[in-house]
Amino acid sequence: MNPADLQGLRSGDLETREAHVYHLLDRARTHDDESAIAALHALVRDYQDFHRSLYSRAMNQAAVFADAGLQEPLLAALADTRYNCQAWAAMGCAAMDIRAAVPQLITLLDHPQWIVRGETVTALGRLGDASAVPSLRPLLGDQADWLRQRTADALARIGGDAALEALWHEFEHRRFPRIGYLASTLALFTPEVVPRLLAASDSTDPDQRYWAAVALGSTGDDRAVPTLERLMAGDRGVTVFDGEVRTAAKKALRTLRRIQTAIAERESAGARTRTR
Repeated sequence: MNPADLQGLRSGDLETREAHVYHLLDRARTHDDESAIAALHALVRDYQDFHRSLYSRAMNQAAVFADAGLQEPLLAALADTRYNCQAWAAMGCAAMDIRAAVPQLITLLDHPQWIVRGETVTALGRLGDASAVPSLRPLLGDQADWLRQRTADALARIGGDAALEALWHEFEHRRFPRIGYLASTLALFTPEVVPRLLAASDSTDPDQRYWAAVALGSTGDDRAVPTLERLMAGDRGVTVFDGEVRTAAKKALRTLRRIQTAIAERESAGARTRTR
């Protein structure tokens, strides 16, 4: 490692050192610069010797210099309340696929700082460990809309039966009027979720029919077409926020067609590539 790369993290005013972090990240990303990567690794390993602002900026782009050998200092920073960079340590654990962080991350889901809770949810989703599902599930009822959405995304990314059941339970026992994030994430469980959504489209609750239509459109599944056409033609139900079921079905049908067209184009392009 060029000593100047490490010295640039230690010397000068904070603004100059922050600029140096970005310079190192750029070199690492663009040129796979070994000296820059080594300096960034030193920042992570000896994090307490550096200003928190430098650490957080590096962790925002941790994938650029990811190394499994940084597990120990990342886990230390994740537990370090004095250094107060747990949110960014969570980012680093996710970017570097530190599965050993999952138990610690789960304990941070009720952290008093909103940024720590949010980055913890995202990290658990990226790490994809099903053991986190029971702890994530209650956050689908959080009062913060952004955290509910992030939790739904994390559960969908983890996948599996337990995650699907958590999302479906919230879909059926709706606690909030606008649940587009649930519709979008449930669609990612295609094909197994399609029969459930088709059944929900016959619900006596117009809100459930509305969101079932939205989700069906996002599946891109042909089985949804007759149901969406039926809802579009004859369902005059109105939701609690004045949304019309037939309008949702019309938009969903357009979404479904767009998805199918995109899939067909990708498959066609792939076939052409294979025949060359």
